Amino acid sequence: MPTRTNHTGIGTIERKNNGQSKHLGNLNFDNTYSRLPETFFQAIAPKPVSNPRLIRLNKVLAKELGMDPCIVEERDLDIFAGNAAPSESQQIAMVYAGHQFGNWVPRLGDGRAVLIGEVLDKKGKRRDIQLKGSGPTMFSRMGDGRATVGPVIREYLVSEGMAALRIPTTRSLAIVTTGELVARERMEPGAVLTRVASSHIRVGTFQYFYGQKDEDAIRQLADYAINRHYPEALKDSNPYLGFLRCVVERTAELISSWMLVGFIHGVMNTDNSSIAGETIDYGPCAFMDEFHANKVFSSIDTLGRYAYNQQPSIGLWNLSRFAETLLCIIDHNKEQSTAKARGILETYWPTFEKNFHSGLCQKIGVEHNEENLSLIFRLLDHMSETRADFTNTFRNLPKLITAPDIFNGETEEKLRSHRAFLDWSIEWKAKITEQKESLDTTFKNMNKINPLFIPRNHQIQRVIDFAIDAEDYQPLEEMLTAITDPFTENSKLMHLAKQPQPDEEIKQTFCGT
Repeated sequence: MPTRTNHTGIGTIERKNNGQSKHLGNLNFDNTYSRLPETFFQAIAPKPVSNPRLIRLNKVLAKELGMDPCIVEERDLDIFAGNAAPSESQQIAMVYAGHQFGNWVPRLGDGRAVLIGEVLDKKGKRRDIQLKGSGPTMFSRMGDGRATVGPVIREYLVSEGMAALRIPTTRSLAIVTTGELVARERMEPGAVLTRVASSHIRVGTFQYFYGQKDEDAIRQLADYAINRHYPEALKDSNPYLGFLRCVVERTAELISSWMLVGFIHGVMNTDNSSIAGETIDYGPCAFMDEFHANKVFSSIDTLGRYAYNQQPSIGLWNLSRFAETLLCIIDHNKEQSTAKARGILETYWPTFEKNFHSGLCQKIGVEHNEENLSLIFRLLDHMSETRADFTNTFRNLPKLITAPDIFNGETEEKLRSHRAFLDWSIEWKAKITEQKESLDTTFKNMNKINPLFIPRNHQIQRVIDFAIDAEDYQPLEEMLTAITDPFTENSKLMHLAKQPQPDEEIKQTFCGT
């Protein structure tokens, strides 16, 4: 059974990068994952780069971690580039397996990332610091282990936008360009992203040891994950079952939050599914402009496995694969273990629907009940029929009452000319005017959950183009100003709230690996 333990003394690594070590701010390192058995990871240092340049430091996040951003910018470029290691670092590439588009791959692992250590932030929360694009590892599968500027900027923007939307996510601490070119479809400038996460333990991490038929490793990993993420599971009569329950609940809540802002992850493989309930591995991800329930962006998702409306089902599919890995430690009797796990999995849909349905009702300012659910689903139908912008439609609904003459943008005009929407708007106005709270309070609450600014695909591409073609990072700063304060109107940035013109629309996104 799991116990509260530090898992000390096993698999400890002393290796430093290129013989160089530095302090990283005033961070409080406490590396626990690297004390697990050495079958859990490869001890490896990042591959040095020739001419690193710090492009962006997330000063707010740096402060949360306990750094002084001014000192970090001057002193620690080599660490963010992978040319040196913090003196307390124990650098590893983690092993995992996974189902990629439903196909089993028995060993994947960090093929272009190195975990440089765990820190306790200013609130005592444990967080991983990882370099992404830091060179090849034993898990690279013939890849170069590098990242390019475009995907690094995309992950920085989207992950920080998600954090501002109050959706659990990995965070981005720094972007460093390497001064080297990386071969993709064309030669592109290289970059390294410093990523921060509650942990990098995935469904695929458990699957690796399940594929190896290593019950002891599964138990050790589960004990570690429970102590790190879900100590409340220790109160359960069967902590491993409690662990599964926690992961199911967190995953259902996470995916419902994606759906409420029109986010499409794009590559929901089990190796990209965090057991901590965070959004992880931003590749061909995107926020919808025009609403389509079956919208797909990823260039490799040709069958729509990870379409917007498939994400809840895939979440349960991934959790089912996770549950399979725990059966051997939930109960020695396979039938009983399966029945217990199935009972937990059956809580997924009620949890998802509770969060999603209540969130939808909040988006239009009404109470959560069956009648109002019908109202919101009819709105989504009208939005789909008219190709209305997902984000702007919800944000601008209050103007139907407060400023009907202003409700005339391109997206809203499509809706206004739709007779069924006009009938819907009359019904909606009646609903919210008969509620107990004032309209002013209702609209303020709506504007607290319906963002004005999201990381729109065409704006991300514009930022990337300026970065690559002109080494101009001012558009990056401008976009970050908007999306990290997504609910507040800013007259200077309203162009970033507009949906793309037909010639600006980005219809496909790419992994960039």
